[in-house]
Amino acid sequence: MQATEPAPRIVVGVDGSPASYEALRWAVRYARALGGIVEAVHAWETPSSTGWAGPVIEPDFDAEQARHRFAEALSTAFPGDRPAGLRERLVEGDPSEVLIRASEGAELLVVGHRGRGGFARVMLGSVSQRCAQHASCPVVVVRHRRGAGG
Repeated sequence: MQATEPAPRIVVGVDGSPASYEALRWAVRYARALGGIVEAVHAWETPSSTGWAGPVIEPDFDAEQARHRFAEALSTAFPGDRPAGLRERLVEGDPSEVLIRASEGAELLVVGHRGRGGFARVMLGSVSQRCAQHASCPVVVVRHRRGAGG
């Protein structure tokens, strides 16, 4: 008797940007072709968790806001029903670190690229660049195309 292989896991970062909607749709199409599942990951941080000075922030409020933004992003990417096999993960932490950890054991990590132009491209530290350099699996960076849905 042969053990069944687990379905390939495609991780995709969702931040509510048009590029992340396209990345999510791309990941779903790829997973369907591969017979895999998509794990949509939305990372959020509170200013207090990163050491910023400022007023005390209610963590439950931040988590609720993040949950709302994530649900809104998924609804924008997939009006109507969400695709079968879509798993949702809301994780507190630095987005690039969360995605790099989520890439462990994944077939592929998919992220959007905001494409802010000139100077932004040469700046270090973008989520897509850090993921491409440090993920445990291959990374696909999806650009937002003008006129694309979402």
